[in-house]
Amino acid sequence: MTVRKADLERDVKSFISYAVGCMFGRYSLDEEGLSYAGGEFDASKYKSFPADEDNVIPITDEDYFDDDIVARFVEFVRTVYDEESLEDNLEFIAEALSKRDNETARQRIRRYFLNEFYTDHVRIYQKRPIYWQFDSGRQHGFKALVYMHRYDSNLVARVRTEYLHMLQRKYESEMKRLDSVIDSDVSKTEKRAAMKQKEKLQKQQSECREYDQVIAHIANQRIEIDLDDGVKVNYAKFQNIEVPQGEGKAPLKNNLLKKI
Repeated sequence: MTVRKADLERDVKSFISYAVGCMFGRYSLDEEGLSYAGGEFDASKYKSFPADEDNVIPITDEDYFDDDIVARFVEFVRTVYDEESLEDNLEFIAEALSKRDNETARQRIRRYFLNEFYTDHVRIYQKRPIYWQFDSGRQHGFKALVYMHRYDSNLVARVRTEYLHMLQRKYESEMKRLDSVIDSDVSKTEKRAAMKQKEKLQKQQSECREYDQVIAHIANQRIEIDLDDGVKVNYAKFQNIEVPQGEGKAPLKNNLLKKI
């Protein structure tokens, strides 16, 4: 028998991973063990904490969606424990993840999902991830998780139209708001902050526009996967994408899913 030394950070990350599994329906709070790993998906098995309906959970650097991964995680913690201890539990989790002095608990948890969760997931599953991350690139313009075992040929198109395009509209709206701040009588400090935020959003929007070409190219193909082929074979179908750019132009090359 092997006895592992207690490791709070590892245990908290395992709890977060389990929470994501419950979000996708891999696990259920209402039954022990694995609840779903392929076949007919039965939403009625998840009464205490409903599984995500469309198998797409966005990850953003700001609070752009009501049901993004941070909101769903907060709801999971609330469900598993209770409302009264929610803030204490979130603080405990954030501290275990080495929260910065200037961060709130939710900000640290968001940063973990944005920058670290997928790396941990890929490492634990030895480069055979069961959750797949759509990822537009270094600017964090667009990210979303899906569960491989709930994949269908319409999933990529759904990610594109219902999440990527919606986020792009939110970026446009936020940049217009920032323009109003920049043109108003606020302090120079506030104007500089608004200009910096707008510059960041412009980079994210540009990245999203390029990524949209890649995701559209794959969505139109309605790619099927076979779970029996394993993760490596199926994941490769969404890597090293080449999108034609017209006569005389080099194709756009990118990955649909985060490179592993």
